[in-house]
Amino acid sequence: MLGIGMMGLPMGRRLLEAGLPLTAWNRSRGKAERLIPMGATVTDTPAQAVAQADVVITLLTDGQAVEDVLFRQGAAEAMRADSTLIDMSSIQPRQARDHAARLAARGVHHLDAPVSGGTVGAEAGTLAIMAGGRAARFEQVLPVLRVLGRPTHVGPHGAGQLAKLANQMIVGVTIGAVAEALLLCERGGADMARVREAISGGFADSRILQVHGQRMVERDFAKRGAVSVQLKDMRNALATAAEVGFDAPITALFERLYADAAGHGLADLDHSALFVELASRNGMN
Repeated sequence: MLGIGMMGLPMGRRLLEAGLPLTAWNRSRGKAERLIPMGATVTDTPAQAVAQADVVITLLTDGQAVEDVLFRQGAAEAMRADSTLIDMSSIQPRQARDHAARLAARGVHHLDAPVSGGTVGAEAGTLAIMAGGRAARFEQVLPVLRVLGRPTHVGPHGAGQLAKLANQMIVGVTIGAVAEALLLCERGGADMARVREAISGGFADSRILQVHGQRMVERDFAKRGAVSVQLKDMRNALATAAEVGFDAPITALFERLYADAAGHGLADLDHSALFVELASRNGMN
């Protein structure tokens, strides 16, 4: 496993608890060393980590980080023929297709398999896993993926990242809708917490209303999924839309809102902190 951050740590723990041998690498070695008491081996370089692996999982910041670790720091060159890279990072579909082609030239298989469910899902092993690539290879690594969550094969290389972009578009827009609606209720004199309770179970109910809406009610914006990451995903969605000639005006609007939130010092807060940006616009901080 390459990348032992907020998601990599609980996912690595689940793999170890399932009895799978795990070698871990992280740019900051100390983060990977948290898995040593659970039985993991930690290496100093990505190439050392992947040298004997049948399956390599990457959980890195973005497409550039994946590119760097695979093709500049030597991980791709060190991977064994017929091994499989499962890239669970959230990157652009075109980057996933490029990585798949370059790995195939080395005899290495590739699946782009980003996840949704956050750290809660990672800890519980209930992540939604959206996989793109060859169906036969997906079937081969299912036992590994099922330790981490609910895997679904959604199409060829890049399709997993398309599904993740769809997920992030819906998440980002819905966070904004919940925040704006709750703030309107508060401005109008209603009890925001009671409004959230009242509309739960109706057509407006959602995971976002339940989880992120509660964070808004409590003004708890400690980072789980950051504003900066949500902004990256919205920009990846817009870049992909431009590539395929698709007009995405709703995503474009929310990209600007998250960009404003990041510009106003909220980048490292939870993405539900779009609530703070909208509150500030209305003088409600």
